[in-house]
Amino acid sequence: MPGPGAARALDDWALANPEVDGRDLLADMLTGDPDLLATHPGQTVIGDKGYVSRHLDAFMASYGLTLLRPSYRNRQPRPGEHLLKPVRQLIESVNDTLKGQLDLERHGARTPAGVLARVGQRILALTAAI
Repeated sequence: MPGPGAARALDDWALANPEVDGRDLLADMLTGDPDLLATHPGQTVIGDKGYVSRHLDAFMASYGLTLLRPSYRNRQPRPGEHLLKPVRQLIESVNDTLKGQLDLERHGARTPAGVLARVGQRILALTAAI
């Protein structure tokens, strides 16, 4: 069990329709599990420039969460922004592995449930290999 002040990672993922706004999906994911925010206060969520929104910033602050994302070039750098580059490289590496080595783009599923099952299998296989 981690000691006081120890960092904990909370991982969650979702497959979404490309027409769904990622900011709304994030809010739904965070509020969908009533224990999630209560048992993991003060979490940092990492996102990209697509998560720029005053509404989302206010939502995150209301739950005591921090959204770590890059700023636009013409804006003041956000706190912690310098930490994103190594994380971004890791995410891109995992995405490349999922698409290339695990054939994620050619999953062969015919239903949404099948897509979830096959993507989940590949993520679990990758996690076990790491």
